[in-house]
Amino acid sequence: MTTQLSMKLLIDTKAKKILFAEAEKSCVDFLFLILSLPVATVIKLLKKKGMNHGCLPKLYDSVENLSDTYIHSKDSLLKPKSSVIGIASIPFLSIDDVPTTHKTFYGCSNYCHNTFSDCPSAKCTVCNCLMSRSLTYVAPPIASGAVASTSGFVKDVVTYMVMDDLVIKPMSTISSITLLNKFNVKDVGVLQEEVVHFGMEEALKLLKASFESKTVLTSVFMSAIKLSK
Repeated sequence: MTTQLSMKLLIDTKAKKILFAEAEKSCVDFLFLILSLPVATVIKLLKKKGMNHGCLPKLYDSVENLSDTYIHSKDSLLKPKSSVIGIASIPFLSIDDVPTTHKTFYGCSNYCHNTFSDCPSAKCTVCNCLMSRSLTYVAPPIASGAVASTSGFVKDVVTYMVMDDLVIKPMSTISSITLLNKFNVKDVGVLQEEVVHFGMEEALKLLKASFESKTVLTSVFMSAIKLSK
């Protein structure tokens, strides 16, 4: 079954824009995960859907098409590791791109030196042999009282408020009322609630819009919503 996330949107039907959304932990974890993605991973994800804007996709293609004769390691550029470990449980963007708590390193194939690398095509700095002997790093047990990284980024204790420009904060009645005043909503009758469920397709649209727009939720979801007012 395809993984889906959901948010409850509050829509200003008069202005035809999304004011904010109520989101659970899993959705906020997904949005925060965007910050940990290397640039090359973002480009690769967007290229899969034909979202090739700007010059960075061309730079990516240049590395991909360059012969191994001229470049040391394509993988170090095209398949960079995220700086965040152990978050494979977060849906969509973590697929194929986030390392697990078990990482592979490589030792000198000559067995005579203690050098190691995370790239099997690297060469030993002592004897110049390939670093192709597989070693396995296992993360130490989590200390008592520590929170496992597999639990994502935010705690599952409250509902979160996601603004149209992706400002995220804990949800509260007072903050909701304050926002309605900020948006100059005089008539609550123009407001409409809508629950949206989204999968990988919308996740990529959110990723793309986060680089291009300051009204991300409106850009991605508004066109598919039938206004009742």
